[in-house]
Amino acid sequence: MQRLYQPLLALSALLLMAVAPPSQAQAQDDQPRFLSLTPPEGLPIIPLMEGWVANEDGTTTISYGFINRNSDQDVTIPLGENNYIEPAEFDGMQPTHFPSGRGTGVFTVTLPEGREDTDVWWYLKTGDSEALRVPGRRGASAYELDFIRPRPQGSLQPLAAFGDNELAAGLFGNINDHDAAVTAGEQVELVVNARDPAERDPEDPRFGEPLDMNVEFNLHQGPGQVSFERDPGAPVPENPFDEDDPRFEFFTGPEGNEAIIEGGEGSAMALATFSEPGEYIIRAAVNVHTAPDSSYGDQCCWTNVYSRVTVTD
Repeated sequence: MQRLYQPLLALSALLLMAVAPPSQAQAQDDQPRFLSLTPPEGLPIIPLMEGWVANEDGTTTISYGFINRNSDQDVTIPLGENNYIEPAEFDGMQPTHFPSGRGTGVFTVTLPEGREDTDVWWYLKTGDSEALRVPGRRGASAYELDFIRPRPQGSLQPLAAFGDNELAAGLFGNINDHDAAVTAGEQVELVVNARDPAERDPEDPRFGEPLDMNVEFNLHQGPGQVSFERDPGAPVPENPFDEDDPRFEFFTGPEGNEAIIEGGEGSAMALATFSEPGEYIIRAAVNVHTAPDSSYGDQCCWTNVYSRVTVTD
């Protein structure tokens, strides 16, 4: 009996050591824990480097995005000590408004020829959370983006612009000043013109007709909020699913900030209402994700165009 009792004591001691928290962990109760509750200001916004592009003129373009893990909660981080880029000469075009979810390729920084080895850091600090940063750099081939060349089925970045400005393609297609008077609280029309330059196989039944393009309007920078409504004259997309398909009841159509350009060329409009006076930047992303070789996951094929809007009382 004595021989059995001693091994049981030893086993009990080992079990106690296994479940007892170490003294160091007990002394760090003030440190964040993996399963800690979401802070009042929400989860931190995560800055991302999407990749880099070797431009034909010798410059290098670095693409950035973000992840907002707060479900259905937009977050605003003004430019400044909590939202900045180093070196400072590249600071200023990053977003201050972060919709919930994944923002892919929302802005770029272009390095001049001869400075392709420069690291461009984006710093973000959400509330009292620890500051996060991401380096934008050229080098690793796995991060090289080559969508400036046609995709397997011919997709390219669309040509786009706000208003009557010249159409251009790229993650930073162009930026212009909205020349119409805009007053806080009143609706204003924001119009984007676009054209799909892709040359696809006409014998492929998927491309018998020009593909539609999608346009998504978003607040990029600004002191207040912007609400979007669809063009009341725009056609309402039909539910593509049969009534006995479980997906039928979940089809909602475009959101207020989304529009469709049918037939590969034309214009799209959204009605925007600005909550307060100030300087804003609206970003419109025009994509051809209706094509099988185009999606945000494939880092192709969309164009960002921007419009500065001055809002008065």
